[in-house]
Amino acid sequence: MSERPYILDFKEEDETVSIQDILLKYTRFWPWFLVSCAIFLVLGHYYSKYAPKTFYTEAKIKILDDAKEPKIIPNDRVVNNPNLGLNLENHIEVLRSYRLLGEVVDELGLDIDYYQSNNLVFSQIWTAPFVLQKLMDDEEISNPLIYEIEMTSAGFNITDSDGNFYLVSYEEERDREFKLPFRIILGDIDHVNSHKDIVYRAVLRSKRQATMLLSEALKIGTSEKQSDVITLSMKGNSTQRTEAILDAIVYKFDSNSLEDKQLVAQHTLSLIDQRFKDLSTELDSIELSKEDFKKLEDLSYIQADANASLSKRTISESEVLRLETQLSLIGILKKSLYSDEAYGLLAADIGLANQALNTMVQDYNELARERQKLMLSVGKDHPNLKNLSERLDFARDNILKTVGVYEAQMRTSLRTYNEEKSRAGSEFSQIPEQERILRSIERQQNIKENLYLLLLRKREEAAIDYAAPASSIKVIDYSVSGLKPVWPKKVLVYPVSLLLGFILPFTFIFFKSSMDTKVQGREEIEKINPEIPTLIEIPFFKYKKNMHGFQEGSALAESYRILSTNTDYLVPKKEGGKVVFVTSAIKEEGKTMTALNLSLAYASLGKRVLLVGADLRNPKLHSYMDLDRNSPGLSDYLKNAWFDFQDGIQFGFKKNFNHHVYLSGFIPESAPALLSNKRFAEFLEEAKRSYDYVVMDTAPTMLVTDTFLISDLADVTLFVLRSGMTDKNLLQFSKELHKNKKLKNMAYVVNAVGNLKHRKYNYGYAYGYNG
Repeated sequence: MSERPYILDFKEEDETVSIQDILLKYTRFWPWFLVSCAIFLVLGHYYSKYAPKTFYTEAKIKILDDAKEPKIIPNDRVVNNPNLGLNLENHIEVLRSYRLLGEVVDELGLDIDYYQSNNLVFSQIWTAPFVLQKLMDDEEISNPLIYEIEMTSAGFNITDSDGNFYLVSYEEERDREFKLPFRIILGDIDHVNSHKDIVYRAVLRSKRQATMLLSEALKIGTSEKQSDVITLSMKGNSTQRTEAILDAIVYKFDSNSLEDKQLVAQHTLSLIDQRFKDLSTELDSIELSKEDFKKLEDLSYIQADANASLSKRTISESEVLRLETQLSLIGILKKSLYSDEAYGLLAADIGLANQALNTMVQDYNELARERQKLMLSVGKDHPNLKNLSERLDFARDNILKTVGVYEAQMRTSLRTYNEEKSRAGSEFSQIPEQERILRSIERQQNIKENLYLLLLRKREEAAIDYAAPASSIKVIDYSVSGLKPVWPKKVLVYPVSLLLGFILPFTFIFFKSSMDTKVQGREEIEKINPEIPTLIEIPFFKYKKNMHGFQEGSALAESYRILSTNTDYLVPKKEGGKVVFVTSAIKEEGKTMTALNLSLAYASLGKRVLLVGADLRNPKLHSYMDLDRNSPGLSDYLKNAWFDFQDGIQFGFKKNFNHHVYLSGFIPESAPALLSNKRFAEFLEEAKRSYDYVVMDTAPTMLVTDTFLISDLADVTLFVLRSGMTDKNLLQFSKELHKNKKLKNMAYVVNAVGNLKHRKYNYGYAYGYNG
């Protein structure tokens, strides 16, 4: 059957191998996972069966908006302001307030909790066959006080958290003999027998502690953002207890709201009544001020007085205008009378209001026209002409006298009406100031009257609110508990138990591997020292100290046969035998076993092999075979020039005559001195002439310098690491050896990797070593 050489280049499979190793690292411990999951499933079963059942209780209330409720007397401020509405956050804060919850604690006695045992765990109950009354102040209770109580024929067996035991009789008056912070009262002594052998637990807390616990347990919220419905919910072992608590909170919230409304209404009534007295006095004072002002200013009705003054002023202005017009017309007439033209015509019908004067002007104009006509026919001295001239002179004098008298009358009347006009204007100009003062008085009067009416309305509202205050809430659902417990749920307990059963060993393995500083496999080595090839990972095998050769079809034989094949790829091509050094950093890493098995692998392939014990300080090779430790060997050859090479050769395992062994011989005083002389090179030359392979078990490199003295004579150096034993820090040491070329043609061999039946190595197929 053809052999497949070991592949040194793993770059393309790094990721796949890494995933496989991660999985294999955990799957190899599958019994742990199986046992852990089984244990946790059993624990989950008992937990779901005996753990206290937790139920969910819920109550719903609707907050009523006062702005939307119909009122006997409407509130204009609320009606006209649609932005004034509900603020549920304020109501929620009131519901969870310390004051309200403290009242519930006092009313229901929540500062003392009762529990009943089912022989495994305690479950909270609402009603116990006895009642505790605290005999100490809340300030004295810094931490909850826990007591276990059992009812017996003799009385109550009470045990505190410190292990102190008390026996208290069922007679109340004898309880004071004990230094207990409470008095215990039996509800019905006839029920003692029905409650025997049941262990109860009582937990005493201060009011503050109980209130804070209630606040933490109470959940309040709304189902929707725009909803005015508030949901109150709690979880607990006793549905009676949680239902009683939620109903008490709702009742306290509603009753406190009603009390607040009544207090506000009562306070409002008292303030309004006091304000009524003050307003009555103020209104009387304002009305007297208005009366005195009207008397002083001689006012009846300001609008009528203003109209009368305006009418007088208008008439005076009209008369003044008429008189001034007449005076202007008189001036026109006088101008024509004093004209240079003798006996000329006068201005007639110019609008004078004096009818007699108008008649005189007309008569004068007729005489003047007659004279003008007569002058055309007679001379200046004609008697008729003279007569007409005399008559015209007389008429003109009469007109002048009449004009003078009429003008004097007009001027007198004009002066009178101007004075009347001034008086009317003065009276009218005073009216705005009087009106302003009067309006100011009336404004104060109107304000006080409106305030009085408003207070009357508010007083009626407050009286109605005090007599019959409207509730602030509407209970949609009183407290209701679910029929099935919310915890424990089998559909959750079993998966969680299974998950915990998986997580526990996983976590242990993870932290164990994370804290492990030992080399485990090839992947870790190649990550730290990628420049040094790793030839093979030798699986872990149990073996006996005294070996009698290879088992031909064993996995051990196949592993080292692969190692021999991979080692050949590193050995330079040359004539003569090949020298393979096998070393390690420290002892107990399996270098001697590796050297032995490698030599046997070469021998099984028909190669002549010499296995040399080159660890002169601590030889171990003889212990794996039936050979005498004191047999002559390498140290004898190196020290004595007369020692013949053939004298140290011994047969290895009898089943393979190609395998010879050269023990280390006696333990010298100075191993470096022997290894550094020329006899060692001569030894190797002699060995290479007779054998195909010389496998040397050398000393550990970290402990002594022996191997470094002869490292140049090797064709390849196998550096053995032991999985689970070699510290990762030693890889840095081997890296430095390779970098400084202290070991020639260096390669890693990882020994004792895992367990064959649990790891990925599968060498179960058999190979024959016969040809």
